[in-house]
Amino acid sequence: MKNKSIKTLVRDNILQLQPYISFRDHNEFNAPVMLDANESPFGECNRYPDSTQKKLKTKLAELKNLSPSQIAIGNGSDELIDLIIKIFCEPKKDAILMMNPSFAMYGFYAAINENKVLKLDLDENFEIVKDNFLKMADDSSLKIFFLCSPNNPTGNSVDDIEFYLQNFNGIVVVDEAYIEFSEKKSSLELLNQYSNLIVLQTFSKAWGIAGARVGMAYASEEIISFINTVKAPYNVNVLSQELILKTLEDKNRLQGNVNRILEERTWLKQQFEGIQCISKVFSTDANFFLIRMDNVDRVYGKMLEEEILTSRRDPAIPGCIRINVGNRTENEKLINFLKGM
Repeated sequence: MKNKSIKTLVRDNILQLQPYISFRDHNEFNAPVMLDANESPFGECNRYPDSTQKKLKTKLAELKNLSPSQIAIGNGSDELIDLIIKIFCEPKKDAILMMNPSFAMYGFYAAINENKVLKLDLDENFEIVKDNFLKMADDSSLKIFFLCSPNNPTGNSVDDIEFYLQNFNGIVVVDEAYIEFSEKKSSLELLNQYSNLIVLQTFSKAWGIAGARVGMAYASEEIISFINTVKAPYNVNVLSQELILKTLEDKNRLQGNVNRILEERTWLKQQFEGIQCISKVFSTDANFFLIRMDNVDRVYGKMLEEEILTSRRDPAIPGCIRINVGNRTENEKLINFLKGM
């Protein structure tokens, strides 16, 4: 982004908005009698959670070598995507840019906010053509560019993230939901260089805690302050916060999960070779494969009959099905099925 203040990108009403502040969470008490929030005095989860997620942010800041003020916690990354669009995009006026194909929820939340969705078509290798990006980036209505890397559903990573940060006059959101499975470096290391960068990560994939619905946004203190202004006051429940904090104590869990999935990913790729119904297996940096089938209607239909659940990408990506890496029992069932087609 060239010589533009972040505040010039934020909607006027958001600049004037006063955040909801929990008195309890912004003050220190030793043994308070809590009669301030109309809660029940009985029950295991009778108290509202910490609205600022102080303990979780402090722990994440240590792990990521950042300040807690550079972190926002969401009820899944989906909530953060929604909030980012609400902060920067004026309804019926502004637009977002996203890769095509990519994660559908960027366009979904933009549509809810009545923002136009411009799609940057990827080439035959699912890579961005930079000249096409530069042409589209000239559109003055664009406020946010969503970059999913590794990309869902294609599995490949986006090269040269800095090029897009330097040549987009708005906010660049790099969604790193699958970064732990990739050999590419995280864009977190670019945060101090680019004020228009937001990096999204999640506990849903490599950490294996999708049911807790916890996602993180990493950005400048200024951007995080706007996210904290517009978010719901108690957006992450106490059970999820406690589960994540407990999980983070196990320093070997993440790498153990990733190693097992990468081993299964390698095994699956080897098994896919020579299977008659498969015409192409695309390279992947994620925990899934995009696979082109010779007869996608028949293969997908038969998989459903066998209750093997996959994500059909056809017709948007002709002939393709996205299949994520399971455990060995699940993967063997998949391979045995495909060999029998």
